[in-house]
Amino acid sequence: MRIVMMGTGPFAVPTFEALIESDHEVVCLFTQPLRPTRGKRPAPPTPMRDVATKHGLPIYDPESINTDDARAILREQEADLLVVCDYGQILSNESLALAKLGGINLHGSILPKYRGAAPVNWAVYNGDEETGVTVIHMTPKLDGGPCLKVVRTPIEPTETAVELEPRLALLGVPAVLESIALLEENGGESLVGEPQDPSLVSKAPRLKKTDADIDWTMSAQQIYNQFRAFQPWPGCYTHLSRGDKPPLRLILAEISLLSTPADASVKPGCIAAATADQLQIAANGGRIVVHKLQPAGKKVMEAAEFVRGYQPKVGDAFLSESQL
Repeated sequence: MRIVMMGTGPFAVPTFEALIESDHEVVCLFTQPLRPTRGKRPAPPTPMRDVATKHGLPIYDPESINTDDARAILREQEADLLVVCDYGQILSNESLALAKLGGINLHGSILPKYRGAAPVNWAVYNGDEETGVTVIHMTPKLDGGPCLKVVRTPIEPTETAVELEPRLALLGVPAVLESIALLEENGGESLVGEPQDPSLVSKAPRLKKTDADIDWTMSAQQIYNQFRAFQPWPGCYTHLSRGDKPPLRLILAEISLLSTPADASVKPGCIAAATADQLQIAANGGRIVVHKLQPAGKKVMEAAEFVRGYQPKVGDAFLSESQL
C-alpha cells in the first residue's frame, strides 16, 4: 500500500519508523513548516524531518494542506492511504479524497474523550486512572471518524505527561498497522470501525501559559495532577507573598504529594514547614512538598537552598495571579 505520512511532533515518530520498516511503501512526509525562533533561542527539534531525511524521503511542509498547491503535490503521490499523527492541521474533504482509502489518524486518548491538541496532558490533569490510543478513519470533523482500533493502558499515580506520551506513542504502532490491515482487507467498499458516541465527547484544548498558574483552593491531589500534566511546558508557577516587597514569582520544578490529616492551623496555599531540608505548602487534603524550584530570573535550586537564601516562614502565603 502506498502511504503518505503526515506528522510533526515526536508522538508520530514510532509510527513513522514502523511504517518505513513495514511492507508498505511510504512515499513522503507532510509536516508543519519550520517556525522562526525569537532572540537566541535554539530551533526546536524536528524528529519527523530527521527520520524522513535519514531514509531519503521527500518532505513537504505547506502552510495549509488544504490549498490548491498543496493538494496538487498530494495528488502526485497517488497514495492509497494517508496516515496522520500529531500533524497539527485538519484535512478537508477534498484533501482526504486524494487517497484511495482516505486517511487514518492516531490519537493519544480513548476517543471520543479528549478530542483536540493536548489529550495526554488533560488526561493527567483530570486525574484519570486510564487512557490509551485510538486509530480513527478520518473525517474533516476533528477526531470525529469511526474508531478502527483502541488500546488502553493505566496511568501510574506519579506518572507525568512527559513519561506517558512516549508510552502511548509505542502503543500506537501495532494499532496503526492493524488498522491499515483492516482497511486493506475491506478495500474501501464499506465503512469500517465503531462510530463515536457524541454524548461522551470531551475537549483537550491546546495548552496556554496561564494553565501553569496554581490555584491553591484546589485539592493537593489536583495541584499535583496539574504539575504532572504540564511538564515540561507550561509547567507550574506561583507567587510568594513577602509583605512590603513585591511577590516573588516561583516555578515549581520538582514536587511530590504528601497526604496528611486536615490541619486547620495552616490555610491552603500557606507554608506548613520550612526547614533546612524541606519546604511544604498546605493544600486541601494534603501538602505539596517542594524539592526544587526556580525564582524569577534565577537558576533552579534545591528547596533547602531556597529556604536558606530567602528565609520563608511558616504561614507565608503563595498566591495565584488572580490574587496579586
